[in-house]
Amino acid sequence: MRIRDLPHPDPGVPDVRSGGRFLLWLCRQQLGGQVQSLCWGLLHMGAMASFPLPVGLAVQAAVDGHGTRLILAGGLLMLLGALVAVSDIMLHRSAVANWIVTVARMQQLLSRKTAELGGAMTQRVAAGEVVAVSTGDLERIGWFVETLSRFGAALVASVGVCLALVVYQPQLGFVVALGTPLLALAVLPLLPPATRRADAQREKAGRATELASDTVAGLRVLRGIGGEDLFLGRYRSASQEVRRAAVRSARMWSLISAVQVALPGLLLIAVVWDGVRLALAGRITVGELVTLYGAVAFLLYPLRHFEEITMAWSFSLPSAGRTARVLALSRPTGGRLPDPRPPAGDLHDPMSGLTARAGRLTAVVCGDPDAAGLLAERLGGHPPHAAPPAPQDAAPPDSPPAAPDRALSVVLGSTPLDDLPRDTARRAVLVQDKDPVLLSGTLGELLDVPSSGRVTETEALDAAQCTDVLAALARASADDSDDPLHTHITERGRSLSGGQRQRLALARSLVADPEVLVLDEPTSAVDAHTEARVADGLRDVRAGRTTVVLTASPLLLDRADQVVFLQEGKVAGKAPHRELLHTHPEYRAVVTREPDAVRGTPEGRTAPHRTPEETA
Repeated sequence: MRIRDLPHPDPGVPDVRSGGRFLLWLCRQQLGGQVQSLCWGLLHMGAMASFPLPVGLAVQAAVDGHGTRLILAGGLLMLLGALVAVSDIMLHRSAVANWIVTVARMQQLLSRKTAELGGAMTQRVAAGEVVAVSTGDLERIGWFVETLSRFGAALVASVGVCLALVVYQPQLGFVVALGTPLLALAVLPLLPPATRRADAQREKAGRATELASDTVAGLRVLRGIGGEDLFLGRYRSASQEVRRAAVRSARMWSLISAVQVALPGLLLIAVVWDGVRLALAGRITVGELVTLYGAVAFLLYPLRHFEEITMAWSFSLPSAGRTARVLALSRPTGGRLPDPRPPAGDLHDPMSGLTARAGRLTAVVCGDPDAAGLLAERLGGHPPHAAPPAPQDAAPPDSPPAAPDRALSVVLGSTPLDDLPRDTARRAVLVQDKDPVLLSGTLGELLDVPSSGRVTETEALDAAQCTDVLAALARASADDSDDPLHTHITERGRSLSGGQRQRLALARSLVADPEVLVLDEPTSAVDAHTEARVADGLRDVRAGRTTVVLTASPLLLDRADQVVFLQEGKVAGKAPHRELLHTHPEYRAVVTREPDAVRGTPEGRTAPHRTPEETA
């Protein structure tokens, strides 16, 4: 796989049983690139390992005054220098290509998993964890894949040099052959504490990233309540913890680097001392002594690769485990039914008892806002888990995520959403949560979503009452056409007000025109007059389609075909809005925000009923 061929047509199905298996799977996927990089590495290491021989010949030719051998040694040095230069360039190119191709594969896998799980991902794994996996962890795993081929070449070159020294000068060769593996293994006792410190640094960095993300997302609110200094202090404290953890980790890795330099230096001193003694005794020539010194000095170079591979392995294995845990998250079945057509019929949630009739507008009132969010997730095909997932710090490295309870799957018609392929389920049910995200781009790109074609962009914008939004975008249009569809919208729509973002998101959902549309508080940020017009437009555009609106707004409730009231997550009443106001005090308390209607007046009498006209 070449860089110019990215992205991958299919990133494949990863082995996520453990971090080690995931790394092995990645290396197998990049086997061709690894072999190519290994070949260039062998050529590079072999050329460098051969340098001491012509250098020794040149020194000995100079001592003996033999000009022909000196010229021959110089020519050999030039040839080896050219091989080292070319092979080093190609090794770097191929190794970096392996890194880029591997990281691109993991990014595609994470993007596919995010699209599969949607909003349920951040409920099963922390948002900061997802950010850390998609940034730092991918970089560490790519580092290991890049280093692997260089380490293989260094290992082969080291074994070859040691064997050559044993043949060339047995007495010194055996010393080098026995000492080199000991030097390579000397840092192993230091790796576990170094890995623990690196993991602690990474966890603190993930928490700081999550805190910064939450602060940026709520910056407008923080400015409104004057909480900027408070959150700035929290982030400053978190960043200082990251700095201290990074210093502790760097100290351990610097100790490992010092050991990797000091011990080979001692070996080199011992070899030179013994070699000088042999040269003075006349058992070896000066040229042979220079060759021995150069060969032992060369071994310091592959030993640096041994240090690098140990560091890369120590960093990448925990990162691979975290990445594998995220990639192991899945919908319950992955889609067992082969029929790609979305089913039709009533939408039923067995956990709450809610049933939304096909082709009708159903409003749902929940006394608890958190319960409304969970209900919206379930209606979108994300059933609750049998047990909450364990915290990331406490979960075993290779533990699978908790399995959802299939008995609680939402049913559309007669088909559980869990039994549908993901794409089919997404076409059947679309959920717009209370804080919809607007991606950066033009308004035309925002509304360019897969749709049935039944609802045009103009009809959707009119129904969502986006006239003032279009006028504002037209004034901000960068071209001369004043076309609001060509106006650029900033990331998450930060240049728009909350009500404008809500209405544009609603227009996008109406253009998609799914069989079932679930809206969680779609008008919470708009004024009452606009809300009334949005309610009328929503009813007209969604005529004949199943629509579920989670809201406590009387304006929306009054226009629904049926209102379902949930208490403690269960259906406690269902009827038209005005009927529930007269017959259900708890419902009236939630809608009118009058708790006295439930707990009674001080005299023990219930609060007087309001007329439907007064409440609406």
